[in-house]
Amino acid sequence: MSTHNPVNPADIPFTSDIVPEVMELETEIQFRCHKEISCFNACCKQADITLAPYDIIRLKQRLDKSSSEFLADHTVPFEMDRDGLPGVKLKTDNDGACSFLTEEGCSVYEDRPAVCRYYPVAMLAMHQKDTTTDEAHFSLVKESHCMGHKEDRTITIGDYRKEQEAEVYDEHNRGWLQLMLKKRSAGPSIGRPSSLSLQLFFMASYDMDRFRRFIASDSFKKSYDLADSTYEAIAKDDIIAMEFGYQFLRQILFAEKTLEEQKGAFEKRIAERKEILEMRRESEIAEARKREEEQRREVT
Repeated sequence: MSTHNPVNPADIPFTSDIVPEVMELETEIQFRCHKEISCFNACCKQADITLAPYDIIRLKQRLDKSSSEFLADHTVPFEMDRDGLPGVKLKTDNDGACSFLTEEGCSVYEDRPAVCRYYPVAMLAMHQKDTTTDEAHFSLVKESHCMGHKEDRTITIGDYRKEQEAEVYDEHNRGWLQLMLKKRSAGPSIGRPSSLSLQLFFMASYDMDRFRRFIASDSFKKSYDLADSTYEAIAKDDIIAMEFGYQFLRQILFAEKTLEEQKGAFEKRIAERKEILEMRRESEIAEARKREEEQRREVT
């Protein structure tokens, strides 16, 4: 199980002794974790686990809770970047141990988050300049307490991912990670997301049951032109709702026309976005001029 998050496009802060070597799927590592190892569960006693959308779906289904209940009972919010993009981490006890840790080990092991499955591998999701695709590379986390690196077994990173059943997590979280990459690479060109956009990001990423109710609301249906079959599929399936959320967020955050809107709604949204960006630009210019004037007065 992991104590630290893999390096990811959201630049989530963490502290870990990462060997600065980029690795590929075919790279071999020496590692094995098992119940008889002397450090078993030591990593989970200092847990810093950021959750992605599919992690939450697996855990809330296992615990038979709504996403809102799961978030309230088992997570804490934090800001993933300087724009306040919301993230969530698993709660820990007062000593920093994962709330799902028991004397026998992880109580949700079969549905543990992707971060835990990858440990001690860190995934490096990168977006090359002037390309439209993201690339996954890897690095290795070596912490002094972990004896797994001394075990007599070598395995490729690709086979380790399969062994830990991390591939299905990557598949379902890919759309979300691409959103993180796009936001980071776009930078100031898209401006700071509005408070409403950040709230929608939190809901569509983590609180799937509340997002589902939002989609079924009259106000949403007045804005978007979706087939009845789409609404029915979203109402029944968490994965479909999650993937729809990725489309929705691309439209909300980046003004991409990923969803069909009611006539005139998209054009109105684009015009409002341009107006807001222009107002921010003018405000920044005015603030800069004010600072320059104050500096001149101080010199005088």
